[in-house]
Amino acid sequence: DGYSHLSAYERKRLKNITENAKFFAALKLHESAARLNQLTTKRQSRVTKRAKPKKVEDEPARRRSMRLLRVEPPLDIPLLDTFVHPGAQEYPQVPVGPLPMVPEDQAEDSKWTEAVLSTWMRISELKADDAGRGTPDIKRYQESLSSMLLSEENIRKVVKARVCSMAIHPSESTILVAAGDKLGHIGLWNVSCGTEEGAHIFIPHSFQVSCMHFSPCNPAHLLSLSNDTLRCGDVTRAVFDEICRTEEDFSCFDFLEETACTAIVSHWDGTVAVVDRRTPGVSSELSADIGFRRTRTVHVHPVNRQYFLAAGAADVCVFDVRYLKAKGNKPLSSLTGHTKSVASAYFSPVTGSRVVTVCADDKLRIFNSKNTQVLLIFKKQSNKIKTHKSSQPKPGWAIWDPKQEHCFLVGSMAQPRQIQVFQDTGNLLHSFCNVDCLGSVCSINVVHPSQNILVGGNSSGRLHVF
Repeated sequence: DGYSHLSAYERKRLKNITENAKFFAALKLHESAARLNQLTTKRQSRVTKRAKPKKVEDEPARRRSMRLLRVEPPLDIPLLDTFVHPGAQEYPQVPVGPLPMVPEDQAEDSKWTEAVLSTWMRISELKADDAGRGTPDIKRYQESLSSMLLSEENIRKVVKARVCSMAIHPSESTILVAAGDKLGHIGLWNVSCGTEEGAHIFIPHSFQVSCMHFSPCNPAHLLSLSNDTLRCGDVTRAVFDEICRTEEDFSCFDFLEETACTAIVSHWDGTVAVVDRRTPGVSSELSADIGFRRTRTVHVHPVNRQYFLAAGAADVCVFDVRYLKAKGNKPLSSLTGHTKSVASAYFSPVTGSRVVTVCADDKLRIFNSKNTQVLLIFKKQSNKIKTHKSSQPKPGWAIWDPKQEHCFLVGSMAQPRQIQVFQDTGNLLHSFCNVDCLGSVCSINVVHPSQNILVGGNSSGRLHVF
């Protein structure tokens, strides 16, 4: 009764906060954190006791990774009590199960964090207007690209390490960008806020965040993939739920349907898995060996969503998810011609009639897919339209502009640093650059689905918004 003066939205929000507080209290996260700190202290104490005294004049030994040297750690040292990144502070391993959506800087900037989360919830309830939207012709498209500029206020260091993935909220009123880095952090930046308090860091993962997507049917959900887990950040409940966990490293995922209930997930060891969010537990529904030595990306066809594209090593193949089984899977078609490792392969966004790939041989390839029947069937010998030798595209992925069926973007190492836009004929349409504001390679890029907004991320955790 004391909240009758509040709106229905505010009353619902206060109710969710109260229920979440009770839920997290039952999880006893503070006790778990205390136990982790005790283990860390004991480990450091053991290491100190075993260390040999050094002479003052001795030069300090250079730190070397035991993993890179392929040396097994001593059995009496607890493994991975903390994750240590050179030049960064120590972060406890993220526990399994649901995690509270509490940022790293909550104690200092709680009101600003609450503002970011409230904005995310508010804009997720608004529906985009589809009126007048369509694929513009190339001339008008080039004019819109030329009008997109980069300014100093639209540059921000959002995460602490290399940007490994990004996602942009589909809202047409507010620019909200999520960035995942190699430490397992996710940074949320409300670009429209225009203040220093618009960005906050969350730590839902222990390893690099290799792939992120806002749910196409409910953008209040942000799904993120790390080496060992797939999580869903639900801002309405302020929780990072755990959807799937594995002992084999994940590499990429994509939704199999518009409802985002099921997803195809790839593993670095070459296998793929089908995950259903509606089933209990954190195991996948199916694990399938597709014959790859390594699978880096998977992408679902935009129209016929039973087909997905897998890329890795020198393989790029199309599979039908309906016929996946544990062993002996055969592709519907193969996109051949890659002589080295393939970094990514994606269908064009509207019809899926094109596929763009980035290969370690410094070439961007565009493949043509033909619908020979009612359902899309790729010919066994795919027709390669164009092979374009770009200015060393290998630092990142090539992504299609979701508003343009025939145009894609890729970060370039050319000087001055730039993000290039190509037509599927191989013609360079535009180069996004700013000698005063952009001095690094934007290897990871994301484009707004309906607005003229481009975000590029670099190796220092900085985002650039055109």
